[in-house]
Amino acid sequence: MRRKLSKPVNESTKSLLHTTDLLDLIAHLGEEHRYQLRQVELAHNLETEYHVSALRGMIDQYHYRLSAQSVGSVRQVGDGVAIVSGLRGVMADELVLFPDGTLGLALDLGYDYVGCVLLGADENIYAGDIVKGTGRVIDVPVGEPLLGRVVNALGQPIDNLGPLEGPEKTARRPMDCRAATFIQRAPVSEPLQTGIKAIDSVIPLGRGQRELIIGDRQIGKTAIAVDAVINQRDQSVYCIYVCIGQKMSTVAQIVETFRQHEALDYTTVVVASAEEPPSMAYLAPYAGCAMAEAFMYAGRHALIVYDDLSKHAIAYRQLSLLLQRPAGREAYPGDVFYLHSRLLERSARLSAAYGGGSMTALPIVETQAGNIAAYIPTNLISITDGQIYLTTQLFNQNIRPAIDVGLSVSRVGGAAQNSAMRAVSRHLALDIAQFLELQIFSRFGTELDKSTREQLARGERVRAILTQPQYEPMPVAHQVVVIYAAGQGYLDDVPIEEVYRFETLLLGFLQRQYSGLLAEFSTGHWNPNLEADLQSALVRFKEYVWRR
Repeated sequence: MRRKLSKPVNESTKSLLHTTDLLDLIAHLGEEHRYQLRQVELAHNLETEYHVSALRGMIDQYHYRLSAQSVGSVRQVGDGVAIVSGLRGVMADELVLFPDGTLGLALDLGYDYVGCVLLGADENIYAGDIVKGTGRVIDVPVGEPLLGRVVNALGQPIDNLGPLEGPEKTARRPMDCRAATFIQRAPVSEPLQTGIKAIDSVIPLGRGQRELIIGDRQIGKTAIAVDAVINQRDQSVYCIYVCIGQKMSTVAQIVETFRQHEALDYTTVVVASAEEPPSMAYLAPYAGCAMAEAFMYAGRHALIVYDDLSKHAIAYRQLSLLLQRPAGREAYPGDVFYLHSRLLERSARLSAAYGGGSMTALPIVETQAGNIAAYIPTNLISITDGQIYLTTQLFNQNIRPAIDVGLSVSRVGGAAQNSAMRAVSRHLALDIAQFLELQIFSRFGTELDKSTREQLARGERVRAILTQPQYEPMPVAHQVVVIYAAGQGYLDDVPIEEVYRFETLLLGFLQRQYSGLLAEFSTGHWNPNLEADLQSALVRFKEYVWRR
């Protein structure tokens, strides 16, 4: 049935041509009025044609779409945690959105509630507020645009250098991923040089290894990690340094050290400072791990430092208690072991079929009064492939780095050393252990024979040669030379206070006169002919340089 107008088209009809009801009007006009309408269109051709075409284009582009969204409401909120009812079908580690724009992380999935940790302030969130699920698991940006930047636990820059730039700035990776399978992995056999003589010779690290740095506060744990990062310059190793619960002044100091030693170009610093909520400290290691993991699966090599996981465990304990999870030993939740194992197991060396990349982890843990039998330290010792143990006693004796060779161990061992380093340091750990035993025995004041006195003197010089100034990592070829010289007795007649000067002069002499020999040691070559050349160089140095 046609719809007819109550009166002919007049001036009021013309105004209808400029409204959004025009198409509906055209569809219902009777035949007797369409002629009049066409006359009006001819009179107002330009204006009418513009409006009609715009309306038609608008209608053609408009489509109705149904959208289902998980919605809940805040039951209670406080201390950085919100308990939300509803949100059916929400995933673990899914981001949820609060009315003020604050994001939350679904961490505790109950039968009729969801425990969310807030990734921001909770001042503007109240009970009864509507919470929406985003359907997106928490992730971070990854790739080369992050190099040289300081970011927070969400991957957002905090260094006032602008947004992330580059073609890969949109590449993202979930924070929590499954570790590489056994089939994807390869044995750890490539050395990762830290530049620290005591580590590279006695406690060697390999690419893909997880080596724990453990000790009391303020005895040089961070210094070892920073030196290891500085030494990766020109080694094709990308570094991620994660600061957990540190003061911003300490973070600024670390970043400035990297900048001064040109290490920031291949390093990303992830920061969750002591002023931030515990949720950021909880997420920071996983964010850094995802960034390093992206390099590993791209066939590259990465080094990640977690400084430190003691504060990470404390932040997770705080969140768990706020979420009303049952507490266990030392008030930590029952899954605190899984907290760190699922993080550190992601470090690996991939086989050639999967790109051959690697991710090496240097987690740091702080002990109280040297108690390595505490809950978190023992957990991490059992997860990692060895530990570098620093003691307050050695630190107070001015032995830096204060590494206790007797308690430190690397479960990879000589497989992570080149042939030259393996040859000169084969008996080094045993020699140091024997020296420490003789040193204790000599305190009783007994008469010592000549061989024992000589062994004690050599042990003192070996320990002296393993001391090293901070921020001065040493190339592996230089380490081979000085360790061989100390172990073979070329320093026996050198006073203890002159050992460092002897080392400096020796390395300068070899760089000028025997650069080819150092190049051989850099590549790991070692044979009787090279050893004879090194002996000749040491004799010549002592005759013509040192004795002058």
